[in-house]
Formats: sequence, structure tokens, C-alpha cells
Amino acid sequence: MEADSSQLAEATAGHNLEVGEEGRDPESNTLHEPLLKRNRTLSSNPLALVGAKVSHIESLDYEINENDLFKHDWRSRSKVQVLQYIFWKWTLAFLVGLLTGLIATFINLAVENIAGYKILAVVRFIENKRYLTGLVYFTGANLLLTLFASVLCVCFAPTAAGPGIPEIKAYLNGVDTPNMFGVTTLIVKIFGSIGAVSAGLDLGKEGPLVHIGSCIASLLGQGGPDNYRLKWRWLRYFNNDRDRRDIITCGASSGVCAAFRSPVGGVLFALEEVATWWRSALLWRTFFSTAVVVVILRTFIEICNSGKCGLFGKGGLIMFDVSDVVVTYHVMDVIPITIIGILGGILGSLYNYLLHKVLVVYNLINQKGRIHKLLLALTVSIFTSLCLYGLPFLAKCQPCDPSVQEICPTNSRSGNFKQFNCPDGHYNDLATLLFTTNDDAVRNIFSSNALKEFQPASLLIFFVLYCILGLFTFGIAVPSGLFLPIILMGSAYGRLLGIAMGSYTKIDQGLYAVLGAASLMAGSMRMTVSLCVIFLELTNNLLLLPITMIVLLISKTVGDSFNPSIYEIILDLKGLPFLDANPEPWMRNLTVAELADAKPPVVTLCGVEKVSRIVEVLENTTHNGFPVVDEGVVPLMGLATGATELHGLILRAHLVQVLKKKWFLPEKRRTEEWEVREKFDWVELAERDGTIEEVAVTRNEMDMYVDLHPLTNTTPYTVVESMSVAKAMVLFRQLGLRHMLILPKYQAAGVPPVVGILTRQDLRAHNILLAFPHLQGSKSREKKH
Repeated sequence: MEADSSQLAEATAGHNLEVGEEGRDPESNTLHEPLLKRNRTLSSNPLALVGAKVSHIESLDYEINENDLFKHDWRSRSKVQVLQYIFWKWTLAFLVGLLTGLIATFINLAVENIAGYKILAVVRFIENKRYLTGLVYFTGANLLLTLFASVLCVCFAPTAAGPGIPEIKAYLNGVDTPNMFGVTTLIVKIFGSIGAVSAGLDLGKEGPLVHIGSCIASLLGQGGPDNYRLKWRWLRYFNNDRDRRDIITCGASSGVCAAFRSPVGGVLFALEEVATWWRSALLWRTFFSTAVVVVILRTFIEICNSGKCGLFGKGGLIMFDVSDVVVTYHVMDVIPITIIGILGGILGSLYNYLLHKVLVVYNLINQKGRIHKLLLALTVSIFTSLCLYGLPFLAKCQPCDPSVQEICPTNSRSGNFKQFNCPDGHYNDLATLLFTTNDDAVRNIFSSNALKEFQPASLLIFFVLYCILGLFTFGIAVPSGLFLPIILMGSAYGRLLGIAMGSYTKIDQGLYAVLGAASLMAGSMRMTVSLCVIFLELTNNLLLLPITMIVLLISKTVGDSFNPSIYEIILDLKGLPFLDANPEPWMRNLTVAELADAKPPVVTLCGVEKVSRIVEVLENTTHNGFPVVDEGVVPLMGLATGATELHGLILRAHLVQVLKKKWFLPEKRRTEEWEVREKFDWVELAERDGTIEEVAVTRNEMDMYVDLHPLTNTTPYTVVESMSVAKAMVLFRQLGLRHMLILPKYQAAGVPPVVGILTRQDLRAHNILLAFPHLQGSKSREKKH
């Protein structure tokens, strides 16, 4: 993880220091106090790491803002406009799939050709016994490719480093991650992935492809990059967080499909791993996007099979096809399958634990500046190159089996029996795994019907090496994916177990390697359904389905008993306020009213408010939503005289828009509907740009009024003050809310209509425990039970 969590810690420490020794909090201020002098209440630190920068994090508005402008636009839409909206949704889904497929093909072609020519050049040195020259050439080429990828990330787009999946997961959970989907990030991700993967580093292009698909989706949905955004009328339909979320979900599923040529697996990956909110219409569109990706990949495979793609052969897209392998197993095979599942869970959780420790150390290095980030990446590249080139010399040369149909030995770019330094008629099994691209390494270790192709010692060296490289490569300043390193590690111990079983099992060693890879992925990433389908589509053999399901279920169950998934660990390291699906059990012992009491009094605005009051509120608070109340309304039957009406909730961005457009009234009155539509439209209100510092209001304008009724969301989600925090958190997450109003249990004269407002930060377990430390004891007791 290239992001610097130590920088976050320093920023947070400085943030806390600024709020004073009295324990002041950044979100908890009264209007007449400066921002940095507040009472200690429920903590809500809005800082997180995005790329290499500590950024201010806000929530997204997935809720439909049902104000008067939206209602008028909705009523005035014709059937043609509704059909146009649906048509453009499907068109964007098609374009996302098309562009993702084309870019994935370009990346595969570039990687296979760059890495292929590099390997062929080194092979010529080895054939001429110029081993030292080959080492220098191999290490130098990898160093230049790593430098290229690292410079792009460090200097131009820090958010392009790493896989990008945790940030996408946070975005779809409702967290606005700045600069994650820009055009610069997209370009750096594409070319950085080509450089890093071609350099032979222990990383994959699968995670970056998910990020690339999401970037494409975001840019299409908003009409291009921020500075050159298209203003086509039809794009106005997608100028909101809700529709952009759906498009980015299509992009994420298309990325997985492009990585594994797995359309159904891509859809299920988005459903199981990254998406928080799902519906049937979104299922159809994501499936459509992945279908387009598959057609593009299939087309280019046909073209490349005719030899028109340079060194691109079978590599890059299909890793393992066992449709021609007869899978047979009996009851006794349940024992090794169970062992693989348990091993996957234990080793996966151990990998997560160790990777967390390594990332913390890397953060200490990365905080020292750009030069140190580059040096770290180059150091890892040199170490990787020395191992990949030098370790095959330790392996014994094996004689070729004349019964094997494949060419043996071979010195071509790909192939199962690399000659390397061996005499004619012999091959180096460790070079077959190490001196090749990662995709070819997976294909080679998955190979079937070759029982003695790999020696146990070579597989053990391969496993240990890739465990080390997998820990120390992830986290450097290059685009990187976790899928391929984990597949390589898992396949090694899976094949070793297959060799150990010998004649006691009918399952092929290559299939053991597949099961080992699946078990380690489930043990680390904690996915089951999507992984099962991905491996099923990769192997193209339905007979593997039952044993793959058993392995995945066991691995996930064992892994969950030790620690969270790797993506959850990275989310926590970055400080992104992700809301988990399951609330903590102790949250049922706390009500939302108690949370509201731990916050300062809610700041409300009147339906027709003075400009000076609005400016004062915006300048002295950091809140993004304010309840709008009308006092002294004509009471309904049974209500006390002087009742107070909760009209709804108005967003900070809309208040800033009002001040910018100077929509002021000289007298205190309600406006007519036509007056609002003359000045605003609902498309403008979807924009969140602008701050109060950019607004200039004169002294005369301060005494004027603003009618907030037409811009107020009249149907905000509310909960009663007696509701438990656990129930409120589930509601908040499932509805994709930004604000949730707390209403009093009893309505009476003098009782405020709003008790408080809950935001994402208020519902995070860490923040609640800081305000209610006594709950830590109940949390410990629950763990013991």
C-alpha cells in the first residue's frame, strides 16, 4: 500500500493537538466558537489516505433529494424522456464493457510482448554461457520497467498505486474518495500496470483492471474529465451520485471479467465483494457489460491465434483449461480436500497478518518522500530479478519424458519445459516456473497429466520465494493486484500436497494446484461464490464444482476465525470510514438518542431564513446537512398552539449555491414555484462544487432573506430516538444515506422537532467507543462468550 498511513497519523495527531488540550473535536462546535475550540464529544475524524495524500473525506448522496425542483422535473418528464434515460443507461453499460475489453487487450498484448522479448534476449545470453551478462540484462530491463511504473505513480497519480479495489469498495459503500477516478489516474494505471507486470514483479493486473473499469465508468458517466466535461443534455440524467454508483459497479465487474475472461464471475465479484447496494436492474446491466467484454476478448484471441499479435500466444487471458481432463474422485479424497481448505484458511489469515505488518513498515519509509518511495520499489525489483534468475541454477536438470506431447526442452518465451542452463534433452523445472511471466507460471504449475514434471524441492523453493515476494512487493509505488500472487502461492502448496498423496488419490496434481490457489484466495480475501464461479469458468470443467465449493467454504470459515479479509485490513489502514454489513453486538445496548447526546445541539434553519444566519452557520460549522423547521405554524387538530414543523433537510452545497446566485428576498416571504425554477434547476443542485470561502456577501445583503422551502428535501429518512444504534446502522448502510434525522419519541409544545443528526462517522464502532469507553468492557465480554 503506497498510501502513507503514518502521514495520516501525523495529520490526525496535529488535528487533535489543534483542538486543544481540553480534548476538542473537529465536528463538534457551537456556532459562536472558533472551529478549533470545541467540547469533547463523539469523535468524527474526516481524514483518510487516498493515494499518498491525507484527504478530507465526505459521504456521497445516494439518497434521492426530493425537493420541489426534483418533484417538478419528475412530473414533467415525458415517456420519451424516460425511455431516453433507460436507453442511455444501457448505452453507457455497453461503452464501459467495450472500452474495458479494449484496454485489457492492449495491456495483455503489451505485457506479453515486452516480457517476451526481454526473456528471449536473456535466453540467447544463457545459450552462449554468458550467465553474468544475462543477469545484468535481465535485472537492468526489470529495473527500468519498474522505474517507469513507479515514477508515473509517485509523480503524476499517487492514487493509481496499489489495486484500487479497497477504494472502490469504499466508494460504493458511500465514501467519496477524491481523485480515484480521474483521467490521469486511468492513464497511469494502464501504463503503470504494463511496466510493473512486464518487470516480473510478483503482482497481477487483475486489481488494476477493476480500477481501470471503474475509472472508465466514472468518466463516461460524468461526461469526461472535470476540466473538459461534455455538457450534452442527456448526460444530465447521470449527474448524481446514485446513477454514478451504478455505472461504477458495471465498471468493476467488467474489470474482473477482463482479467479472468469470466463474465458471471465478474458480476458475482461486484455483488459479493465491492457493491454495498444491489438491485435486479443493476444485475442485468453488469451482466450486459461483462458480456461485451467477453466478446471483445474472444475476438482478439481469434486474431492473435493467427499470429498477428507478435509474441502474444495463449498467454494473458486463459490461464487454465481442463475441459479435456477427466476429473475423478472418491470418498477418501475428502481428506486431502479438507486439508487444503484448512491450510488455505490458516495460511491466508497468516498472510493477511504479515502483510499488515509489512505495510506499516512501508508507511514509515514512504513518509520520507518521493525518493524513498522510488528507492523502495527499485530495491524490490532488484531482489526479485536476482531470485528469478539465480534460483533456477540451484535446481537439478531433469530428463525429458518422451511420452509427453509438448516440446521438451524449449527456450521459447512460453512452454512447460524450459531448458535454461541444462544440456539437450533435459529441462529445468524451477526455471519453468520462475523464468517466465506470471501468467505463464500459473499455466505451467496448473498443467495436468505430467506427474513428475516438477520436483518437490523446486515447488518448495517456488512456494517460499513467492510467499516472500508476495509480502514485500505489495505496497510499493506501482499499480498492483493481489489475485495473481495469491494464486501462485496457493497453487504451489496445492501441487505439493498432490505429490504427497501419490497413488492414494485419483485427483490430478494440476487440479490440486487449482484447489490450492482457490483455498488461499478464500482464506485471504474471504470470497466464496464469485471465486467458485471464476475458477469454474477458468477451468471450463463442471466436475470441479463440488470439491471447489467444499474447499472455499472451509478456507473462508477457518480464515474468519483469525482476522478480517485483506481488503478490510487495507480499508482500516487507510482510515476510510467503511460501514460493515454486520453491526457490533454491543451496539444494541446503545440508543441513537444517547449518540445524539454525545454530540453538540443540532443546528437548524428556519424555512425563510436571514442571509446573515446562513453565512454564520456555514462559516462556523463543518456540517453538510441542516434540518429546516417552521415555527409558529397553524396547528392541526389536537396539536398545541405554536407547533413547530419539520419541513425537511437542506444540504450545505445547496446553501452555497443560493449564496453564489444571490437568490435573496428583501422581505420575509415564501416564494412562488416559478421564481425558483427561474433561478435553479435540479441538475445544478446535483453539483457539490464550491465552498463558503468562495462566496462574497455584502453588508446590505446580510439583512435580506432566503426561502429555503423549495430547495429542502422534504422526505429525509428519520428514526425515533429509542432505536438501537445497531438497527440504525443497518438502515443507514442499506439505504446508502448521508444523513439520518433523529426525532423525539413524544411530540409536545416546547419539544424540538429534531433531537439530532447521525452521519457515517457517528456510526463507526471506533468513534463510538471513544465517546463511550464503558462499552469496551461489554465488547470484551462478548468476545469471550
